[in-house]
Amino acid sequence: MEARRLAILCSHLNPSGPYPARDSILRVSDCSSSEDKVESSNLQNDCVFCKIVRGESPCLKQLYEDDMCLCILDTSPLIHGHSLIIPKLHYPTLEETPPSVVAAMCSKVPLISNAIVKATDSDSFNLLVNNGAAAGQVIFHTHIHIIPRKERDCLWTSESLHRRTLKLDKEASQLASRVREQLCRLPEEQLVQPS
Repeated sequence: MEARRLAILCSHLNPSGPYPARDSILRVSDCSSSEDKVESSNLQNDCVFCKIVRGESPCLKQLYEDDMCLCILDTSPLIHGHSLIIPKLHYPTLEETPPSVVAAMCSKVPLISNAIVKATDSDSFNLLVNNGAAAGQVIFHTHIHIIPRKERDCLWTSESLHRRTLKLDKEASQLASRVREQLCRLPEEQLVQPS
């Protein structure tokens, strides 16, 4: 498992595959050349995404950038056009990412995904967050995957699996109660939606 994580991490720095020559597609991100843009205390020295934000590591064609986040092409794409939205500050997991940062990242999804879908002649897209090692997260800097899709591209093997209907039984009721109980334990300000 550790070797897999290292291989994926390295692939973000050393892309290979059916791409044009590296020099023609790589450029250093200019997203944090000034200190007022990104607080260096919120960046990790060994995080590949933090290195991209600081301009210390090349990134595959930056697609979008604003004050809170940037979007780049994934260097180990599941499919042509697979992209990542990353926050400019370092947060290892979604739970540790402030709601305002998650909101800023998610607010860009319609704009960026529409452009990716059109540019790749795709029909639709998947939006994915691998949160934690068991979920497949290999770079512990929150990020959102935008994965363009075409009909019958067979990208996910789970698409061919038969889904079971939820049984509205005691087990489902107990699960719903446990989730509500967890939500009730949160401070009220986390539950209130901004108007």
